[in-house]
Amino acid sequence: MNKKTGITHVILTGGVGSRLWPLSRKSQPKQYLDLFDGKSLFEMTVNRNSNLADKVMVVGNVDNCHLSRKVMEKSNIPYIDIIESTPRNTAAAIAFAAFASHPEDILVVTPSDHIIDEMKNYEAAINEAVEKAFEGYIVTFGIVPTKPETGYGYIERKGDDVLSFREKPNQVTAKDFIAKGNFLWNSGMFCFKAGVFLEELKSFNPEVYEKSKMAWDNNANGILDLEMSLDIPSISIDYAVMERSKKIKVVPSTFIWSDLGSFESVYDFLVSTGHSVDKNGNMVIGSNNYTAFVGLKNTIFVYTDTANLILQKESSQDVKNVYNELERANSDLLN
Repeated sequence: MNKKTGITHVILTGGVGSRLWPLSRKSQPKQYLDLFDGKSLFEMTVNRNSNLADKVMVVGNVDNCHLSRKVMEKSNIPYIDIIESTPRNTAAAIAFAAFASHPEDILVVTPSDHIIDEMKNYEAAINEAVEKAFEGYIVTFGIVPTKPETGYGYIERKGDDVLSFREKPNQVTAKDFIAKGNFLWNSGMFCFKAGVFLEELKSFNPEVYEKSKMAWDNNANGILDLEMSLDIPSISIDYAVMERSKKIKVVPSTFIWSDLGSFESVYDFLVSTGHSVDKNGNMVIGSNNYTAFVGLKNTIFVYTDTANLILQKESSQDVKNVYNELERANSDLLN
């Protein structure tokens, strides 16, 4: 794909990957772990989109900006650095990127911690989204589902029109979504003109708009003031804009995608790359030591220097409960 002027790749780097503890820690969130042939998810995100846009913005925070900087210097790609003093969720993070842009600039907004493959299909989806964005739409990317996944939100659609956004379903509801055939996984990726997004944000959530603008107008070299940032309501782009605007379109996408948000999705990805499992589907992550599983099936053993995790693959979503317990205890094991 040729580079197009006025297209900016906005990379959101917030989040600690709590469902991937103990691999993912506050000091080294999952997007910076060099787990994938010596590369991190963040680095893969940068490289994947390097030929799709002529500018890069990284929206991070004071705790991870040095990790992003290390990768960007390695990639030798110039970028605009926006550093949040405190996380205020995706509506504000994206607003900062939009305020830093020309109103007519097209922003392609992606998380930094997703696995994407089949680049031909990916680039086709980006192209389609950019064309819709030029027409004044706010575009979301919906992934054609391959199974009744309960770890993702869903988009109900008719053609490229969005009928509704749905929260993460239970297993019965997820199977119902798949059977209906018009539901897509919500990828958390977006494309729009900076000015169009800001107009919609101002219309539907003026407090987030005004307080984000105030914080941005008072930034120092891209670093946002803490006191002003704390005044910004913490709300996602989904609640602030996507579920309320009449300008939303969806691009149904068939590229391979995973947010690697759980050990089950990490397991599936590692299996696809040839990572070893025993005859009962048991897997070791983080250690080359001989490990025997007796009487267990589909069990994942995660090794780190300071903490280990043993879980049934199907219970991957529950790892967040362990993280939350450690957080309540103010444990050093999260750092």
